[in-house]
Order: sequence, then structure tokens, then C-alpha cells
Amino acid sequence: MSVCDSSIRPVSAVAWASNTSTCPGHFTLISQTEDGASANFSRGFVKSGYFLCYSKDLSGGMVVADVQVITDKETIPHGYCYIPEYLEQKASVAKKKRVCVRLVPVGSVTTAVLDLKLTTKHKSMVQQYTCLGDMNGFVVWCLKGPFSPPAPQAKPRRVSLDIRSLSLDGPTPPQPLKPSNPPEAPPKVSRRRSKLDLPAGGVCDSSVCGGISGTAQSSQHSTRSAMDGVPFTLHPKFESRSSSTKVSVITLSDIRIKSVQDIENEYNYTFTVEELAAKRIRPSLSG
Repeated sequence: MSVCDSSIRPVSAVAWASNTSTCPGHFTLISQTEDGASANFSRGFVKSGYFLCYSKDLSGGMVVADVQVITDKETIPHGYCYIPEYLEQKASVAKKKRVCVRLVPVGSVTTAVLDLKLTTKHKSMVQQYTCLGDMNGFVVWCLKGPFSPPAPQAKPRRVSLDIRSLSLDGPTPPQPLKPSNPPEAPPKVSRRRSKLDLPAGGVCDSSVCGGISGTAQSSQHSTRSAMDGVPFTLHPKFESRSSSTKVSVITLSDIRIKSVQDIENEYNYTFTVEELAAKRIRPSLSG
């Protein structure tokens, strides 16, 4: 595995598992070391052991930016957490040395942990990998490097009926009636309009009413008013003015354009009467 290969998926989680049965489905169990030995971290005659496993499932949106092996006397670094345990009942992980990781959002970094390997203590070296430390006779190695984040997948959008109606393929068949697709309501006819359909006196002749009832549905969709059928005529007062264009020209020529001084002279008012009335002395009341 090359560090320069940016298409490698990063590690998204690290955990402990007793065996393949307790190991989650999207995790990879490290069952052997690089030199072919069993990677069971349990020592002695313990029936149930535990193995290191990791996942590259990015559905959770997190990646492992760093891995550390610390002792029980060290304080866990800020931003790190201990890895989870998927163990059988009555199984436990030794706490003398523990593995902790730093999880970050996948879009916040371009470099992360790409792989984990184990070797027997002081037996072999793993090229391009970083040694994290030894645990229970094994040396933990990690590979860090750049990675390409997964491309976001566009979610399909539902096309509404209004946008579908704009298609150039031709008219679409009518949609079934639903609460969201009610039929068009007929136009409302006012009471005043309905009275115009009846003859004077409010009584219908059989021949007339038959014609009205036969055309009642179609007349509802037409627009009519009380002025329909009334001819337009000009009042006799204005007929003489419109009979000749000379009259209008003479009328326009008689209009005098006044200046500001003309308007001041015509509407000048000195308020003399009001001033005399204000100065008039009222008669004194004598006792």
C-alpha cells in the first residue's frame, strides 16, 4: 500500500473484538501479525481473547485522524477517546496499556490514518508505517497519508405536477382527482345577474324558459353586464363642438397663458377690511 495513493479510503473507527462473531460486519479483524503469528492479545490459558479491528465505513461522516497507545498512568490527550469494545460475556481488555483515537469529520482534514498492522515484538519492521508502541507482546503500526473524500451523492428530487405540465412532449393526461388536485369550481353568478336572465315580471313563458334552461350552463361561463345592447350616442350638447375642427382650434386659441405677475395682480387682496375690524375699539360697559 503506497502512501501517495490518494484513492485509499481512510480508517473511520478502531475497536476491540473477541472474535469474528462479535466483530461488527463493517469492521476488519486483524487475526494475524505481519510475521504470521496469531494476533490474539490475550495471554495464558484464557478461553476468550480479543483482537484489534478497524472499519473504513464512511457513512458516519467521521475519520480517524490519529491513533496513540498510552499507559494507564498517562492522561488521555485532549480530543481523543478510548476505542470501543465488542467482547463476549466475562471477557475483558487489559488496561495497562490502552489505544485511543482522535475522530474528526471527514471533510475537515485531508490526511488521516489509512491502515493498521501488528508485528511480533522486536521481530520485524513495517516500511512507511509509524510505530505506535508495544502492547502485550505486539507492536502496533499505523499508516497515515492523504485521502480523497467521497463525492457527495445527489438525492433525487420529486418533480411536481406543475413542472411536468411544462414539458414539450405534448399534453399530459388529466391527473386523478385528489385533495391536492380538486376540480375547477364554476364561476359564481350574483343575485343581480341572475335576475337579468328572467323576463319582466319574473314569470317565464314555456318557450322562453325552455331556451333559458337549455343555455343556462353555457351562459354561466360568459361575461355580461346591464349595459349590453345599449347603443353609444353623443349628447347633443357636444355635437356642435365635434362637427367642425375649426371650433376646437378657436377654443384653444382663446386660452390665455398668464404670467406670475398677472396672477398676483388678479388675486391680490390687502385684507384692509379685516385690519379695520381688528382695530375697532369695543364700547366700554358702564355701570
